[in-house]
Amino acid sequence: MVVHLGGLASVVVFYVLILLVGIWAGRKQKSSEKSPDTEEIMLAGRNIGLLVGIFTMTATWVGGAYINGTAEQVFSTGLLACQAPLGYAISLVVGGLLFARPMRNAGYVTMLDPFQRKYGQRMGGLLFIPALLGEVFWSAAILSALGATISVIFTDVSTVASIIISATVVIIYTLFGGLYSVAYTDVVQLGFIFVGLWVTIPFAMQHVGVGDIVATWPEWRGHIEKSQIVEWIDSMLLLVFGGIPWQVYFQRVLSAKTASKAMFLSFYAAIGCIVLAIPPVLIGAIAKSTNWTMTDYDVEKDITSPEATKLILPLVLLHLCPKFVAFIGLGAVSAAVMSSADSSVLSASSMFARNVWKLVFRDQASEREVLLVMRIGILLVGIGAAGIGILVSSIYVLWYLCSDLVYVILFPQLLCVVYVPNSNTYGSLAAYITGFLFRFLIGESSLGIPKFINFGPYIPPKTLCMLISLSTTLIISYTAKYVLEKRILPPKYDIFHCLVDIPNEILPLKESATTEELQYKVIRPTTGQQYLTEPAMMINSSFSESQEVLSSYARN
Repeated sequence: MVVHLGGLASVVVFYVLILLVGIWAGRKQKSSEKSPDTEEIMLAGRNIGLLVGIFTMTATWVGGAYINGTAEQVFSTGLLACQAPLGYAISLVVGGLLFARPMRNAGYVTMLDPFQRKYGQRMGGLLFIPALLGEVFWSAAILSALGATISVIFTDVSTVASIIISATVVIIYTLFGGLYSVAYTDVVQLGFIFVGLWVTIPFAMQHVGVGDIVATWPEWRGHIEKSQIVEWIDSMLLLVFGGIPWQVYFQRVLSAKTASKAMFLSFYAAIGCIVLAIPPVLIGAIAKSTNWTMTDYDVEKDITSPEATKLILPLVLLHLCPKFVAFIGLGAVSAAVMSSADSSVLSASSMFARNVWKLVFRDQASEREVLLVMRIGILLVGIGAAGIGILVSSIYVLWYLCSDLVYVILFPQLLCVVYVPNSNTYGSLAAYITGFLFRFLIGESSLGIPKFINFGPYIPPKTLCMLISLSTTLIISYTAKYVLEKRILPPKYDIFHCLVDIPNEILPLKESATTEELQYKVIRPTTGQQYLTEPAMMINSSFSESQEVLSSYARN
């Protein structure tokens, strides 16, 4: 086995430092094993400051897939085809404008909370599935990038072993301190990325085999054929709007001290994404401008093969830079690319513990039990992400796949639950099924799924699937509302009890209330949700008469 001792030392130092920072940050949380507080662990007590918040929000996207994937795409197909940095930066701006304020003002704990409050706990449990798949695919992309980087340093160590080692480190320190550990390690990790990559670029550009990247601009700029324009637009819209409905994003939004800070965190992080995309873009350009026969790279291995292209960033550092510089860069990147993996692992496990385990299966679960389930979830999600990272070959393919289901299914649902008051469980469920069906029918070649339907050359297929899902939510929601509230269908057909709910308990809040003040607390028999009756139901002048009206309403 060939081992670069300098590389080994740098990786060990950076991994140990990250682990120690994660453990130290975990001690900042106010909860303890004797008195656990899941909100403290999931959202850091909603006490994330602006500076740390900016770093951890930026690190949400700037990780292994972001860095390695950007360099890979610039080298293989050109800058114009490298959409993710710009797409995710715009996504952060749109998310800040549309969703940061209302979500933070509502005091939610996870992204799924508004769905469960409005559509019921079981519908929220169903929406957890695409949210989980997105987080696991994203984590897998980062772990795959980690494995690729380490496998360059340890040339005879398989990528599989590298991914397993990296996943183990991520799981360990995420278990210690929740969001506190993740946020503070993000600060250190982004520093490693920025310094580690910028230090290596001047050395790489001065290598004898590297041409002038300005002169080779046409080669690494790339181009988009007319036949590819629709696909390019479809992919960009997917990245922009599919980059919003992520628990890993909303975990930072909801941890901010105020709604205004939550919004500005998104804006500043968008700038951070663009700035931190510059080094990998330059590295991709350097790789494209290099005569690899003039380096110590094994010329018998095709540098343009998928296996080599996936490793292009660490290969540039290793073969175009002095060894001590390369090891600093490789070691820093190896530790830093965990900045997104830990976030996704924590986010997915947080959603499961709160929105599925506690609200769907175990509504009487204690804080200690929820915390235990979350920690088990961290372990399982980490293992699952590592498995997918091992099985799927391209980082960039994973990068797109992790946004697909989120874009088609979750984005229209999030838009409706926040901005369409009359959306309901019927529309949400119908759109969920329709979105899944159409996304499956348009196929996915990278997963071997054939194309069953074709929308034609001028229609972006994924965006159309998203619009079909959005339209389904609106049409079915308003249709169900109309036919049930107008009594075209009897109330007994409101099986989700979300429009003409028949309460099993009616409790007056004020027996001495006037007509205008009279309100009732109703407990939904199916979901256990509590809410206040609509003002339209307060039509009688006395408490007893109003109670009788409601009782009659329930009987009918």
